[in-house]
Amino acid sequence: MARDDILDIVAIGGGTAGLVTAAGSAGLGARVALIERDRLGGDCLWTGCVPSKALISSARVAHHFRDAAAHGLRAVQPEIEGADVLASVRDVRARIEPHDDPERFRAMGVDVVEGSARFISPHEVEVNGRRLRARRFVIATGSRAAVPPIPGLEEAGYFTHAEAFDRDTIPGSLAVVGGGPIGVELAQAFRRLGVDVTVVELLDRLMVREEPELAELLTNRLLDEGIRIRTGRIVTRVDRVGERRRVTIAPAGGAADNGAAAAPETLEVDEVLVAAGRTPNTEGLGLDEAGVATSKGWVTVDPKLRTSRRHIFAAGDVTGGFLFTHVADHEARTVVQNALFPVRANIDYGVIPWCTYTEPELAHVGLTEAEAVDRHGSAVSAHVYDIGNLDRAIAERAAMGRVKIVVGKGGTILGGPHPRAGRGDDDRGDLARHEGGGEAGDARVAGPSLPDDE
Repeated sequence: MARDDILDIVAIGGGTAGLVTAAGSAGLGARVALIERDRLGGDCLWTGCVPSKALISSARVAHHFRDAAAHGLRAVQPEIEGADVLASVRDVRARIEPHDDPERFRAMGVDVVEGSARFISPHEVEVNGRRLRARRFVIATGSRAAVPPIPGLEEAGYFTHAEAFDRDTIPGSLAVVGGGPIGVELAQAFRRLGVDVTVVELLDRLMVREEPELAELLTNRLLDEGIRIRTGRIVTRVDRVGERRRVTIAPAGGAADNGAAAAPETLEVDEVLVAAGRTPNTEGLGLDEAGVATSKGWVTVDPKLRTSRRHIFAAGDVTGGFLFTHVADHEARTVVQNALFPVRANIDYGVIPWCTYTEPELAHVGLTEAEAVDRHGSAVSAHVYDIGNLDRAIAERAAMGRVKIVVGKGGTILGGPHPRAGRGDDDRGDLARHEGGGEAGDARVAGPSLPDDE
């Protein structure tokens, strides 16, 4: 068993947080190792940001063919071959893959180690019989789709976003379990590609982290496009019936659409897509041996992103905070500073923008009205602007959307969620800068850019 010299920092996990940690540390002259058990690039490149946005783009084009009459053009029913669409998605992914190629990071001076890491002591990990000792470690192993314990689901078969883009075809009909961002984005994309889609959500509405009236606007759009939505429902069983699935749903805790009573219902579909939250990738890491505390599997950290072992940091999804690629990048930059420099900084989550890439896009930064009232009391006010009155929106035949600005005492902007057709994330970035101090230079704003958004 080989034993290497002591490194300055070892990053475990080759997704965004690990890549940024490794590249940033190596650029500062540190001796760095990056350990990845699968492929560099993580969820964003392989199963998340990149392929999902490519699929959404294809679906948007198909929708615009059908909607061309609004622009004075002849509407066309597109001929959709699922295999061709998915091949196009994988082609996009392949074109971006070199950005995260191991040789690129080795050229930076990073020791890229392939295999599964396990702590054997607080200062040492083992990978394929090789031991790595370091002064600092960063746990950046990410998260994966959580799969609820639904009777019959495993036997009947299902897929998650992790398998969605490596399929040979798209299904004819689909039940989506979960009405959060991933479920809603993929539901609309598949519907626009000709799939018969039903979304089943446990809670009483879709997109529960967003402003209720703005989530309702998006919900109505999904309904208009032919997506069936069953809120306040729980999936009680999934059965395989030949090549199809029978999904049984029932009211959850007495809740039902529009407050009405609802009887159990069965859905006959080709496939089931599970998008019901996330779970951390911490199994097999030996965190107990390292003395690293967790909560329900998520690694607990302090404001400096240190774990219960002060020389071991964590960044990205594995901490269970904001599960976004741009936040993982933001956290990794903070970790590099705190791991390598004597002057340490607290992570700042004060201005974290995000966007759900439906149409209209549902962008968000800061506090919702309810969160602001809970924190700041009666001084909070909300101001709503209907984008249907905006000249450019009318000209682009996209006069659907709304901006809601949440304001506190003295006119301080506390939040600005809004759905908008088109580049809602652009508006979100502008608002983030205003919230952070009015000028881009006044605040450190974590935000996704066009090529690496989530």
